[in-house]
Amino acid sequence: MKLRLSIGNKLFLSILLILLASYSTLILTTLRSYEQFVTSEASKELEEHLNYARNQYLVRSEQIRYSLMPPASSANVQERLKSRDTAWLKSSLTRWKSFLPFAEILTIVAADRTAVARVNNDLTGDRVEIAGLVEQSFRSRKPVIATELVPLAQLVREGARDYAKGGRYYESRLEEMMTILVVVPVIDSHGAVLGAIIAGDVVNKDPFLPFEVKKIFGQETEMSITQRGLRIASSFMEDAQAQATLEPHVLARLEAGQQYEGKTFIRGREYMAAFEPIFNSHNQFIGSLSVALSMQDQRNILRVSEGNIVMSAVVGILFSFSITFLAARRLTQPLKALSRGVEQIERGDLAHRVVVSSADEVGGLADAFNRMATALAERDRTITKKTRDLEELNALLKDLNELLEKKVADRTAELRMEMGMLEAILTSMAEGVVVTDRENRVVLFNPAAQKIFDLVPHRVLQQPIDLICEHCGFPELCEVIGEIGAAEQGATSREEELAVKGKTLKINLSPLLDDKGELTGVVMSIRDVTVEGEVDRMKTEFISTVSHELKTPLTSIKGSLQFIMNKAKWLTGTERELLAVCLRNTERLMRLISDILDISKIEAGRMEMNYRPLSIAELAVYAIEEIKSLALARNVTIVNSVGDHLPPAYGDHDRLIQVLTNLLSNAVKFSPEGKIILVSAERQDNYLAVSVADHGKEIEWSDRDKLFKKFQQLDNAANGGVGGTGLGLAICKEIIERHHGKIFYHTGNTGGNVFTFTIPVYEESDHER
Repeated sequence: MKLRLSIGNKLFLSILLILLASYSTLILTTLRSYEQFVTSEASKELEEHLNYARNQYLVRSEQIRYSLMPPASSANVQERLKSRDTAWLKSSLTRWKSFLPFAEILTIVAADRTAVARVNNDLTGDRVEIAGLVEQSFRSRKPVIATELVPLAQLVREGARDYAKGGRYYESRLEEMMTILVVVPVIDSHGAVLGAIIAGDVVNKDPFLPFEVKKIFGQETEMSITQRGLRIASSFMEDAQAQATLEPHVLARLEAGQQYEGKTFIRGREYMAAFEPIFNSHNQFIGSLSVALSMQDQRNILRVSEGNIVMSAVVGILFSFSITFLAARRLTQPLKALSRGVEQIERGDLAHRVVVSSADEVGGLADAFNRMATALAERDRTITKKTRDLEELNALLKDLNELLEKKVADRTAELRMEMGMLEAILTSMAEGVVVTDRENRVVLFNPAAQKIFDLVPHRVLQQPIDLICEHCGFPELCEVIGEIGAAEQGATSREEELAVKGKTLKINLSPLLDDKGELTGVVMSIRDVTVEGEVDRMKTEFISTVSHELKTPLTSIKGSLQFIMNKAKWLTGTERELLAVCLRNTERLMRLISDILDISKIEAGRMEMNYRPLSIAELAVYAIEEIKSLALARNVTIVNSVGDHLPPAYGDHDRLIQVLTNLLSNAVKFSPEGKIILVSAERQDNYLAVSVADHGKEIEWSDRDKLFKKFQQLDNAANGGVGGTGLGLAICKEIIERHHGKIFYHTGNTGGNVFTFTIPVYEESDHER
């Protein structure tokens, strides 16, 4: 028996098979792509976490180096070291220890490597041997930073008493401690090596150090530090206590000097981990730094995602099945009605009509069927209707013709009125207006232009603009008009300022283009701005004079208020608070006046610049020192990543510190508490680009145009109401431009705000010439 299917059934089965095949392919490809995406994102996240962990591992050593470099270059320290004043040097070490509480070792050695002073004991005169770092520092005459495995006996001799037997950090299983050592040479002004300052930070003392990094990355990230394969610091509480070791294949890869990234088992669980080896100064493997992400979390994500995708596919298939069934049924009903209509026509019922509401091909077929049945009657009705329509159209055209003639007459009158108004406007304008045609001949020349050019219209109209400019002393204007004509389709509006016959003229030039974009002429607007320039100069001088006169009385007021608050013990709490408010507002007015004087000097060209070669790393250290108290008050950390490997810059030392201090002050004010501000620098061609990045709220697009303008302040709700003068960034912009550099703003890769300025690199050969 031959199976017969209707059109509706065939259509339904075909669509259903297509949907099943499409959904199956989509599910498989989606699951595979999502799994690859999760793996790739985990690898990227590991790389970011490892980079941050590396920076956190070295941040203390960098702080020690930058903290000890100024004392090492101090003439007082050098003289005391030459005379081997042990008591004075030990007191200095004690003072330095208060700024570097995490440094277990602080020792000063002489040029013969004998100890002169130690911070934690009085042992002196013995020879200090720390992995050859002292000799290396003497040879390079630069600070040396290295991670070394220091024996417990040597740590105890250097004053680290907590590592002696019975101390807090004594461990019988470890004979050596992983220590980050910093050696800063002491060199006198003649280049002779006098000795060195040695500082050390023991990594083993804080087995839960990675928890600080874990606060940043979340609970799903684990970090570990190993000493020759033995975990000495880990975010795994069990590993830190049990001192777990690395797997052999991971340890072998690290000992070969290669990074390892892949799957590993920690505490019986599978992790995606990245390991980086740690080498000592002799390029020997001593440990590793690693971060890990749990594979169980990824599998849970994939399992949930797979379930969601499959559930969505099932719902989609059921929904598509219902739509397919309804669509097939709706498509077959008009065909059945059309079949019944054909049967009625066969029986002789010519008045029968097929009713189909669809607007597709089946509906078109039904309409054709109905038109076939009524062709003759419809033709007669059509002819009659067309004749009547033609008569109505003829009458309508006649009315439209009359209306059009009236509209043309009205529009002509309006155009004449508009021409009269335009002529009156051009005649009464204070600015001169000159219009040229395609051949650069003058076609319009208003009275204001006559006064500026000192010509009359009948001697100017239809004359070449080049001859007029040369006759009136405007040769620069001829060059600009020529450039616009040469640009043709790429011509754009321009604004020029010319000094002619003792006057300053501002000229705006705009090209006239036809519908094809070709140049048909130029429109010039000329305005005499001599008086405006003089007014601006007088205004600037007035502001500068008033600010200078206000500075002296405000200084006296500030001194008086400080004297009263320091000496007057009889003041009540309310009175002292009111005096403090007055003092703060006085200081704010003095800062505003100082900023106004600076910006006035810069605009008037009276600010002197003392250009010389300077170290950008030294500038960063000084600027951070100035802003340290404000950062501590707001619980904000400033990280200095400016290296001393950068070439020297060429600029004014004090003004560049002013720029960097202003940027750091703004970053501290607008950063939430507990956040980090990063200062960095890099070389870009012949410039050094210095950046200050914070994690505050991004500046709105509407406010970014106001950043470097005078007296512009953003909404200070985010910084706790800390106000300002609104001149800091404007002064920074003027100073950097005086250095032939640029200053600009952009958002950070992970949010926040980044301000960057560029200054030229010092090229000795160029300045010698």
